[in-house]
Amino acid sequence: MNAKKHIGLALAAVLLLACVPAFAGASVVDKLTTLLIYMLLATTWNLMAGYAGLVSVGQQAFFGLGGYLALRLVDGGLPAYPALLAGALGAALLAWLLSFYVLRLKDGEFAIGTWVVAEVIRILVMLDPLIQGETGTSLIALNAVEPELRRSIGYWFALAALAGMALAMAVLLRSHVGTAAKAIGDDDEAAASLGVRVLRTRQAIYVLAAFGAALAGVAWLASAITFLPRTNFGVQWSVLMLFMVLVGGLRSGPGPYIGALLLFALQEVMGDFGAWYLAGLGAAAAGCALFLPQGLWGALSPRLSRLFTRPHVSSSLSTPQERTAP
Repeated sequence: MNAKKHIGLALAAVLLLACVPAFAGASVVDKLTTLLIYMLLATTWNLMAGYAGLVSVGQQAFFGLGGYLALRLVDGGLPAYPALLAGALGAALLAWLLSFYVLRLKDGEFAIGTWVVAEVIRILVMLDPLIQGETGTSLIALNAVEPELRRSIGYWFALAALAGMALAMAVLLRSHVGTAAKAIGDDDEAAASLGVRVLRTRQAIYVLAAFGAALAGVAWLASAITFLPRTNFGVQWSVLMLFMVLVGGLRSGPGPYIGALLLFALQEVMGDFGAWYLAGLGAAAAGCALFLPQGLWGALSPRLSRLFTRPHVSSSLSTPQERTAP
């Protein structure tokens, strides 16, 4: 399938999904908003870990920070919805500043360093009187919006964020930055010896992934309205990202979406079973690690290719005379 067909199908899918609030009930819209947020988180984490080799367990810092900055801007007088986008941009700016420090860490040090940064940011946010510690606060300005319209806007915001991030990542990965990121993900020292600017390339990936996590955070705030530091800055967000990407397929396009769908399905089926739900997630992750090391997409992709690939038929068929010729 050529690029034009891919683009056409993607646009058709986005337009179709945009119509969901017109005919779906409130609970369906809320659940689909959650699924879109999961997909956004999974794709951005896959960009970092799968392509640039940056295994972060601190992306919850930007998920929560986007919402916090939006609350601060609304408290300063900015309208709610512009504040949501501005909050995500502010989180991306902070990610750029932090990148000069965290990207100098290697492997396990980087993973631990990102978690420490996330915890420090959470503690600092809790010290803000606006947040009231663990009590949290609400984006009260959104209460003025009619509930059905607010729900639809939150859904459209999450859909637009996912579509925009997917487009940005597709363009990036096809550029020289994407080529450099893949080389760095394979072997950063070898890439550096070939003249690749490792720090700058990783900075671009890190900031874009942080912006995606912040967009997911403000979409969550727009949907839930409430802001609780323990929830918005919780390490469970990074755990879910890791689960979705590893189960779906690391360093693949469709993999994170498949992982997000699986996580969403497990939550719907087992969410009320408490510890059994966590056991289900663990069993799914362990099963993929043992039997599907390339994730679900890695197992499905060859089968789908064989299913949809037409057998090659030679255009030069021999004549009866040619077949009987000595």
